[in-house]
Amino acid sequence: MDIDAFRKKLKERAEANRKAFNGIYKKEIEGLLGLSRQEIDKITPGTTDLEVYDQLITVVKEASAANVSQAELRSRIMELGQVGMAIAKRIPGLLDLLT
Repeated sequence: MDIDAFRKKLKERAEANRKAFNGIYKKEIEGLLGLSRQEIDKITPGTTDLEVYDQLITVVKEASAANVSQAELRSRIMELGQVGMAIAKRIPGLLDLLT
């Protein structure tokens, strides 16, 4: 990858992150990013929970940037399975969404 393509990709990622953090699920993103490794490891041992945790953050960021409905976000979280839902339920706004 050349340096210009790398810089362009970083700029695009920064813009997407800005949109997500200014979107409707800002508090939920902050809550997810505030979880410690120990909190996540309590859900399931190994690296599966970390992979799902990363996917969950991506789902919520994308939903926030695109201002998707709560029903759509709930559906996307449920697609992450039990581990994704268990992590999401540790965040008050996402817990409300899933119950």
